[in-house]
Amino acid sequence: MSKRPAGNWSADLWSLMAPTYQAILGHPFLTGLSDGTLAPEAFAHFIVQDAHYLQEYARCLAIVGAKAQTPTDLAMFARHAAGAVEVESALHGSLQPDRSLPAVPAAPTTQAYTSYLLATAYGGSFAEGLAAVLPCYWIYAEVGNALSAHGSPDPSYQRWIDSYAGDEFAMLVREVLELVDRVGSELGPAERRRAQRHVQVTARYEWMFWDAAYRCERWPLPAVGGELSETGDRGRG
Repeated sequence: MSKRPAGNWSADLWSLMAPTYQAILGHPFLTGLSDGTLAPEAFAHFIVQDAHYLQEYARCLAIVGAKAQTPTDLAMFARHAAGAVEVESALHGSLQPDRSLPAVPAAPTTQAYTSYLLATAYGGSFAEGLAAVLPCYWIYAEVGNALSAHGSPDPSYQRWIDSYAGDEFAMLVREVLELVDRVGSELGPAERRRAQRHVQVTARYEWMFWDAAYRCERWPLPAVGGELSETGDRGRG
């Protein structure tokens, strides 16, 4: 994924994401993944919040796909949405076998990020939704490749790195980038600007997500009556 296309919309979008991507690579969460010094509780927090995130991200992909103009693009997003739930959930299970952890509610950053994605997917155009979901694809692939060059002494951290540096994930990202360039060639200036704004916002949310995991972010005030799980049962706050 390090070979980025030039002279098309994806190149323009990457130029908007690049400063945030560099900040992500320098964040202590990721440097800690690479050198093995990341606190286990921060990684566990990340895995739990990523499970919350991926449920909503899969919904976003399904919504964006529903607005696609061709059956091929619709089918692609349907496959990707299923993969977000199934394949990556299996990865989470292998990295964090304590099944009680998902009872922890979505943290503030997780809820803010997924709420923005859902609002954009529902309320925006196909191009806007596509732009909003792009950083999660592309930044993760680039992070995986960058970290794989050094590896990690921690087996769980290395397994996470390998999952995003692999050919299978790279293929998914290439599919999306091909669509980005095809859609970008048909956009007017106003819609292009709106879509590019979404890329800038969700790229920054990517940094915030890792930062929140590093800090083991929790809600600053307790919920009245205690936190409730997805089923309505009280969970851990």
